[in-house]
Amino acid sequence: MPASSRAAPASDSVPSSDSLLPEGFTPAARRALAKADPLLGTLMKQVGPLRLEVEALRDPFVALARSIAYQQLTGKAAATIFARVCERVGEGARFTPEAVLAVPVEDLRAAGLSGAKAAAMRDLALKAREGEVPTLTRARRMSDAALVEHLTKVRGIGQWTVEMMLIFRLGRPDVLPVDDYGVRKGFMRTYGLAEMPRARELLAHGERWRPWRSVASWYMWRALELPKAPAP
Repeated sequence: MPASSRAAPASDSVPSSDSLLPEGFTPAARRALAKADPLLGTLMKQVGPLRLEVEALRDPFVALARSIAYQQLTGKAAATIFARVCERVGEGARFTPEAVLAVPVEDLRAAGLSGAKAAAMRDLALKAREGEVPTLTRARRMSDAALVEHLTKVRGIGQWTVEMMLIFRLGRPDVLPVDDYGVRKGFMRTYGLAEMPRARELLAHGERWRPWRSVASWYMWRALELPKAPAP
């Protein structure tokens, strides 16, 4: 699901810890979201409770390096390649920007990275050393928009990649990846459209989902797994 420069801007606010997903999406928040958009409420009833799983983010640099390795590959193949990269760079805490830059490009290519991915991983390491890639402590204090701005400066890191990190690694509640194919397709099905919405149309509709646009996005993905569209 490719990123696009037309994707929706992330929120400028930094969410409080009690609003982070999935725990922050309380029954009261669910009722408010269903009231703001009754058809989404019908979809939520059909799908059931929010089961979004957030994998704890320990190091944004490592997470982004992994994202680069995984781009346009199946999970098994990407995992094998990234494991080979780690063998050359270092495991765990030893996987640092300095360690990546110390590995020749030829060795990164030998691990299975394409030329573009090897260049992107080195650019990521350079940007991290320059401070463009924040530490975990700093990332938690940064707004969604600030993280998107900083991280998309890295070669090979698009807005979609950062949005997935915001939702599934940081538990940010108000991210709407409007160029995500699954979100657009789920929206088309849920709202009975003849074609998938444009980014600006989805963004406009998504205003009624604030401050839970990440939750609405998760339900759009789930809409594609249902045997039929929600009844109006």
